[in-house]
Amino acid sequence: MAVSIADNDGDDDDFAESHEINVTPFIDVMLVLLIIFMVAAPLSTVDLPVDLPTSSATPQKKPDKPTYVSIKSDLTLAIGENAVKRTELVHSLDTLADMSKDKYVFLRADRAVPYGELMGVMEILRSGGYTRVKLVTLEGVPGAPAAPPAAEPAKP
Repeated sequence: MAVSIADNDGDDDDFAESHEINVTPFIDVMLVLLIIFMVAAPLSTVDLPVDLPTSSATPQKKPDKPTYVSIKSDLTLAIGENAVKRTELVHSLDTLADMSKDKYVFLRADRAVPYGELMGVMEILRSGGYTRVKLVTLEGVPGAPAAPPAAEPAKP
């Protein structure tokens, strides 16, 4: 005598298999990540108010973790966003964990900074062993004065 466990009377209580992907959790996770990146992105940039000059040179690739030295309009210095004295500039660069003498130092100077002050900071960096310095400008064409109108040829 054999007994069957299967119910053959037509009532199928089993749930039908669903072959659709539930994307709601995926969308929730993506929205949370979007919010995290929207909040974190502005925090990862240098926010010192420096009025940079413009340059028409082709932009070069920026390294992963650049080291910025900024000269503000009041002639104070900063590494990243941390203010530093001129006498402590090289020592502060030396104490940075990811900084070495063969890496580039990106020098940002406000438009109002005199050329002599910029060269003075570059000399401090050079005397400290930081000879790889790049100057930072804004991308774009500088405002050139309008060209004088062409003179019309004289009529005979």
